Amino acid sequence: MTERAPHSRSVTATHALWGGLLFSLAFTAAISLLGERLQGVPHLPDRGASWYYWKLPEPTFASRVSAWTLYALHQLTLWGLIWYAQTRVRTYTQGLHRINVIALAANAVFALLHLAQTHLWYDGLAQDVSIYSSQGSVILLLVFVLIMENRRRGMFFGKAAPLAREAVDFVRRYHGYFFAWAAVYTFWYHPAEASSGHLIGFLYTLMIMLQGSLFFTRVHVNRLWTLTLEVIVLVHGTLVAIMQGNDLWPMFAFGFGGIFIITQMHGLGWSRLTRAVVAAAYLALVAWVYAGRGWEKLNEIVRIPMIDYLLVFVLTWLVGGGLWLWRRLRLPRSTPKAAGDA
Repeated sequence: MTERAPHSRSVTATHALWGGLLFSLAFTAAISLLGERLQGVPHLPDRGASWYYWKLPEPTFASRVSAWTLYALHQLTLWGLIWYAQTRVRTYTQGLHRINVIALAANAVFALLHLAQTHLWYDGLAQDVSIYSSQGSVILLLVFVLIMENRRRGMFFGKAAPLAREAVDFVRRYHGYFFAWAAVYTFWYHPAEASSGHLIGFLYTLMIMLQGSLFFTRVHVNRLWTLTLEVIVLVHGTLVAIMQGNDLWPMFAFGFGGIFIITQMHGLGWSRLTRAVVAAAYLALVAWVYAGRGWEKLNEIVRIPMIDYLLVFVLTWLVGGGLWLWRRLRLPRSTPKAAGDA
């Protein structure tokens, strides 16, 4: 049975979006305000780029069980809500479905539980899994968005890439499960620390979970809002690089900026002149920065676009190959025997 669309429009999805953004800001502020309580937590010395600093030198049974149990409950809850929405709702509306309210409340409750868990036991999932798994989950999420939007805005300067329709349709239909995993996994990977990088990251992750909670509403497919979520990674990556002092901020700024110029801005309905002016401004900034930085480092700006566009084709091929293999391995359905057959 399909759930009916809500009759009341007193609280629209737009109201929920702004309310969710205010909650995200307030939650991030709470992490910052409570940060001093975590200053006495011991850490091992930093061992380089592949080392995650914010974890206990000697994890306890409680720290591990609390992080993994709450993560699993959060993850399964969202997957269950997505399944319910896909099987019972299936209609877009300006207002909120009851399942949206439940999803928003669930994310808020688990966010508060994560804050409490950090201050009681500290550790997140980082104790047991690689830092690259957290970073990779967000990268894959953004690549899946490129795949999903290929038909509407194109992949390269408004021209669509030759991606298999069946694979793209599969990604569009089931992306919610992967996006929920990427956001929730990343959220529980980190303790609720108050460093600048953590605060920006938690705010961004909360915004992604907010987007996921508004499934089957018009806000969920609002192009300006979804593009904002895509582009924020440029701000996040650049600021974190600057704060870490590793001198790689141009790679993030111009790398993700390049994806905006090549792909993302072509879905905004801008005129050719407007797009040309924006592209020219981007190239002017690149020239200005690398005139002082050194032209030998110019390859930095193509690293992220090359990885992302390569992943677009690799992931589409893997999904398409998986679907083909699934069809080949499925047992044929039995057919009734014709009259007279032995």
